[in-house]
Amino acid sequence: MIDWQNIDTVLLDMDGTLLDLHFDTFFWLEHLPLRYAEIHKMDAEDAREWLHERIMQQQGTLNWYCLDYWTQDLNVPITELKHEIAEKISFRPHVQDFLRALKDEKIRAVIVTNAHQDSLSLKIKKTGLDKLVDGVICSHDFRMPKEDPMFWDKLQEVEAFDKQRTLLIDDSFSVLNSAREYGIRYLLSIVQPDSQQPKREMQDFAAIEHFDEILPNNNGET
Repeated sequence: MIDWQNIDTVLLDMDGTLLDLHFDTFFWLEHLPLRYAEIHKMDAEDAREWLHERIMQQQGTLNWYCLDYWTQDLNVPITELKHEIAEKISFRPHVQDFLRALKDEKIRAVIVTNAHQDSLSLKIKKTGLDKLVDGVICSHDFRMPKEDPMFWDKLQEVEAFDKQRTLLIDDSFSVLNSAREYGIRYLLSIVQPDSQQPKREMQDFAAIEHFDEILPNNNGET
C-alpha cells in the first residue's frame, strides 16, 4: 500500500485517526445532551434533538470544533464537561507502535488537528501523544479548518513539506478531499474511526483498519 522510501513526512489527524473517536461521539451525542438538559432544566430528548440540529448547522466550519464558540452559544462549560468523561480518551490500536516505527525510520510525524486547544490539551495530558511525534499543529491557530483549501498553504509556512513526499492519514473525507486538491500525493483514511460504530464503506480513498497494516520495516516497505 505504501512505499516508505518515497515518504519524508506523515501528517496525522488526531480524533478518529490516532485516538478513538468514541470519546467525541459519546460526548456530543450522549453526555452533552444530558448535562445540557440538567443545566437548562429541560427534557433530555428535547435537548438531544435541539443540540443535534444546532451543531450540524456549523459542520465544516471552525466553529464546529471550537469549544469557546459552543460554550458561549450553548451557555454550558464545554471544557469542564469534557473533563467529566476523560477516562474514555484512548488510543486506536497499534498507534504507539506505528509512531515509534516512524521515529526509528527517521520519518517526520506531525499531528495536524482541527481539535480546539482545550480539547487538544486534555487529550495530550491523558495520552502523552505529543511525546510520540515531532510536532503538533492546531488549525485554530490559523483561524481556519483543514477543510479549507487555504489551510495547507498556512501549514506550509510553519511546517514545510514536500507535497510529493508526504502522507496524510485522516478519517475525514472532506479533509482528504481538501488535501487532494492541494496536491498532497499520498492519502489514507480510517475504516472505523469510532470503535463503537460500524465500519465504513470506503470508495474514494484507500483506508486501513489499524496501523499495524502499514508499519514501515527496515527496508522502507510495508
